[in-house]
Amino acid sequence: MTETLSFNLEKIQDLRYGENPHQKAGLYKMDSSFGFDLLNGKELSFNNIADMAAAFDIVAEFIGVNACAIIKHSNPCGVALGESVAEAYSRALECDPISAFGGIVAFNQKVDLATAKMMKEIFLEVIIAPEFDEDAVELLKAKKNLRLVKVNADILTYKQTPLVDVKNTKFGTLIQTKEDVELNKDNFKIVTKAKPDEKMVEDMLFAWKVVKHVKSNAIVVAKDKRTLGIGMGQTSRVASMEIAVSQACDEAKDAVAASDGFFPATDNIQVAGQNRIAAIIQPGGSIKDEEVIKECDKYNIAMVMTGMRHFLH
Repeated sequence: MTETLSFNLEKIQDLRYGENPHQKAGLYKMDSSFGFDLLNGKELSFNNIADMAAAFDIVAEFIGVNACAIIKHSNPCGVALGESVAEAYSRALECDPISAFGGIVAFNQKVDLATAKMMKEIFLEVIIAPEFDEDAVELLKAKKNLRLVKVNADILTYKQTPLVDVKNTKFGTLIQTKEDVELNKDNFKIVTKAKPDEKMVEDMLFAWKVVKHVKSNAIVVAKDKRTLGIGMGQTSRVASMEIAVSQACDEAKDAVAASDGFFPATDNIQVAGQNRIAAIIQPGGSIKDEEVIKECDKYNIAMVMTGMRHFLH
């Protein structure tokens, strides 16, 4: 970044501790920060706030539809769209109900009573949304430690507000613009003999929006606009692919896979093909691209290259 950046930090409050009990922490406000109201539950912790931001960032990707994201340790364990808020939550939970235990749930629409009744059945740390129905709040208040967080902004304003990403190191402070590049199907570069149908394209767009919020190396397997399996944070990409397809199990058939980075070898394609993945979306740019494309053709997998990477460290 060539320009000089400056921003003010205003301390809002001390937190009980940081990521671990022996660390000190506080919450500070920048000019672009959004306020929120804690409607119920214990004081928010450092980890709660980090996770609720990660979760709300995901659902803000989807404007005008009902979206739900369930987060654990800053990674999504389930993301889905639905005809209703309750359906979005139910479909997100199906991806990995074990990991969802003790998780953070985010919505981009108002939480209603039907959804609240479903969430009351499991242990959750935080539910965050732009709005809550009064009867939903009253029901969930029965769980006195459950934190209900109302964001003081509509979802579109939240999504469109620019933000800088700051990471402190002992070598200096790293500052970058937020990862907010949009992709649409007009930008797709189809490189294989097999061509994705309209349903596959919609699922690839969904998976591509999710994979940029998953720690690298990241693979998202999705179908019908919900995640089926998520491989995250592995030191080899094929390990992430194996985790994602193993979570998806038999549902991997005719699903799509999104990769946050290019494929350095054909092993990922072999795993996808053996699990009957129908289409893959990935950045491209590897010296092995031609081999990867040929391997996709072998398994009749449609592949799209986007020309953009989605690393998240």
